[in-house]
Amino acid sequence: MKFAETFPPGEFLKEELEARNWNQTEFSEIIGRPVKMVNELLLGKRAITPETAVQLGDALGTGPELWMNLESQYQLSKVVRQNNAVARKAKLYQKFPVREMMKRGWVGAADSIDVLEQQFLRYFGLKSIDEPLYVPAHAAKRSSEDVSALQLAWLIAARRLALTAMVPRYQPEALRAALPQIHALMSAPEETRHVVKMLNGCGVRFVIVEALPSSKIDGACFWLDGGQPAIAMSTRLDRIDNFWFVLRHEIEHVLCEHGKQELMIFDEDLSDELSEDQIEEERIANDAASSFPFNRAEFDGYIARVQPYYFSEQKVLNFAARLGVHPGIVVGKLQRRFGEYKYLRPHLVKTRHIVIQSAPHDGWGASTIEV
Repeated sequence: MKFAETFPPGEFLKEELEARNWNQTEFSEIIGRPVKMVNELLLGKRAITPETAVQLGDALGTGPELWMNLESQYQLSKVVRQNNAVARKAKLYQKFPVREMMKRGWVGAADSIDVLEQQFLRYFGLKSIDEPLYVPAHAAKRSSEDVSALQLAWLIAARRLALTAMVPRYQPEALRAALPQIHALMSAPEETRHVVKMLNGCGVRFVIVEALPSSKIDGACFWLDGGQPAIAMSTRLDRIDNFWFVLRHEIEHVLCEHGKQELMIFDEDLSDELSEDQIEEERIANDAASSFPFNRAEFDGYIARVQPYYFSEQKVLNFAARLGVHPGIVVGKLQRRFGEYKYLRPHLVKTRHIVIQSAPHDGWGASTIEV
């Protein structure tokens, strides 16, 4: 913003006195102030205070507002605005999750607004701050145009981390053949530590990236150069049932090559319930995850046998043992089926602390993403 008047109000005052043929001494007598003060006003050495503005307005018939406005404009014109830094920083905070990205170490703190802007442009692959965000992904429940900067920041971090993994060429047949072995890992939370090695052996990269607040992202499937797939998970809920559901969901995306043309497909707020706004890829992946490790018919049959909706802890343990899975996986399905989320909750054990011991990960106090 440019100010039309860049000289002190004293210049206006001098013109007013000349128009009335008043000298400084006469004017000082009129307003009852020292001659020295009038002289300093004319030379721009003294600022006009509200009290002085009232006296000038009364003496010259202009009203005090004119003099206060002239003083304000003059003072503002003297302020050096360094590259409009405040406005530029405000635009950064409006467009990107600046605080969260700095906290995670994805961008570094910088005193210079130029350096700070360049970090965000480089991170998001933009040429200018006004350029729309490009989302090389397709979303589970909505179009890519609706992906937030918060979610996109997570997706980029996950992709960068996946690029650091060294794995052999992807073998679809090996991944499908590994499903029974993955099933065998579902018997205890400690077995989740083998997931990374098993997926890597099939040529699938696997990383864990902590979800940003309010992003609700559970996982994503990436396709890197050469058709190399990668699975990223947030372990946002950190429950054994959710871990296996999201993992199987993403594995199905890989097996079906979902999102390969778009390079990425991400999933937020996943559950085994289908909704009308889900795209076909999500229906397929959800069906595979919901039927793993046991299909819907088997689960429905179990429920029918223990009607009327009474599931003792022992019956749940017996059913889980027969299927060779951890009881928390059965409990999670029962909770969602009947909406009783406090039911046998202690069985919903955590797995994140086990998985990140072997998986490349970012978050929870540590960042492995290079700025």
